[in-house]
Order: sequence, then C-alpha cells, then structure tokens
Amino acid sequence: MTIMNNLNSQIPQNGFYYFSQGWKLMLEPGLKRYIFMPILINILIIGGAFLYIYTQVSDIVNSALSYLPSWLHWLSYLLWPLILISVLIFFGYFFTTIANIIAAPFNGMLSAKVESMLTNTTADDNSWTNFAKDFARSIQREFQNLAYYIPRLIGILLLFLVPVIGTIVAPILLFLFNAWMMSIQYNDYAFDNNRVSFPIMKQRLQKDRLNNLMFGSMINLVTMIPFVNLIIMPAAVCGGTLQWVKKYRSDFVK
Repeated sequence: MTIMNNLNSQIPQNGFYYFSQGWKLMLEPGLKRYIFMPILINILIIGGAFLYIYTQVSDIVNSALSYLPSWLHWLSYLLWPLILISVLIFFGYFFTTIANIIAAPFNGMLSAKVESMLTNTTADDNSWTNFAKDFARSIQREFQNLAYYIPRLIGILLLFLVPVIGTIVAPILLFLFNAWMMSIQYNDYAFDNNRVSFPIMKQRLQKDRLNNLMFGSMINLVTMIPFVNLIIMPAAVCGGTLQWVKKYRSDFVK
C-alpha cells in the first residue's frame, strides 16, 4: 500500500490503524536516512536498559512483594504477574523517555519528512541545516512532556503502597496512563513542527482519547517485546504523523 493509498484509505482509522500504518510508512523510500539515528539511539539506550532489566526483574518483583504483610503472602502468586508487568511498563517508559529526549530533533525531522510526503508539500523543518536551530525547541518540548508526566506518575506509584487494592488497581492505571503518554509523545512531533502548543495539542488529543489510548497501548505493548522494541520509535513517529495529517492537521493548517 502506497503513502497516498494510506491517506485516502477507507479502512477504519482508529489507534490500531495508525500504529500499523506507521510500520509501513517507516519503510517508504526516502525515509531511511531519517530513521537511522532514532533506531541507533533506541538500540543503545533501550537495548542496554532492557538487557539489564531482564536479568534483574525477578529480584525487583520479589523485593516489591516483600512489603506484603505476612498474612497476605498467599496473594503473591496473583500479584507477581501484575507487578512484573508494572515494572516492565515503568522502566519501558522511563528509558523510552530518555531515548526520546536525545532523539527528539531527529524524530522531529522524520515527522516533518513524513508529513511532506503525505501532503505533497515542502517541509520547512526537513533539512539538516535546521537541526541546530530546532534542537533547543525540541528538547524544551520534551521537558514540557516530563513536567506533565512526573507528578501524575508519582500519584500512581504512591497507590502501589496501598495493600492489595493498590497493588491490583495501580498496574492498570499505570498501563493506561503510560499508553496516554505514549500517544502524547509520538503525536507531539507533528504538532510541534506545526507550532501547536503543548496544552492545545493535549486538549485536542483528549477529544479523541479512546483512539489515542489504543494507539499508545499498542506502543506500550511492543515496547515490552525484546528486539522489536529497538525499532518501535520511528514506526511510532510515522504513525503519529499519519494521524496528524488525517485527523488534526486541517484544524490548524489552512
């Protein structure tokens, strides 16, 4: 399926659609030089981090279970998988965030190139000569993302301290919140390239929260898969940019 077929397709355009099409877009001719640096950064950071996590995850989960009162130890068999998933989600998003901060200017360039291909226009942010100019803005945008994320994350993590109920509810909330943040992260590159502020971008995504949660949930799940998670970044950027073009661009670009 070509890029223009993607743009005009009558396939239901939900979060799964944009996620799946992102993988196809990533392979389009002309994008290879734009995806090289994001993948390299992901391999170095995500690859190294998950190699460590997978060797230590059992100790981390057992350490968390040690806080259970002795009379609730019978729940450990039920809570073990929930805590395991929570650990993978938390560390997955933590190290993905670090990778995204470093790769933000490259991801912005990739998003601009994808948008120009989809809309048959010339992208102002598409040249390497603009890299230094946009570097500071891209990093600042990532810290806006963190300022939104960290206080809410702390609230969810504190919920883990509530015996039984917190341990069951918190992993679900953590997954959904991280899915929302993944959607914000990978939709944001196209919004930022078009000078849409972070608060306005967030408000627009909230109007379509269910589909954006679906998009972010798919990224969440793939981030926990070894090796595949090393190449998820450019695919997610492409998927988020496709969503911008098909759903949001007309609201901001005349």
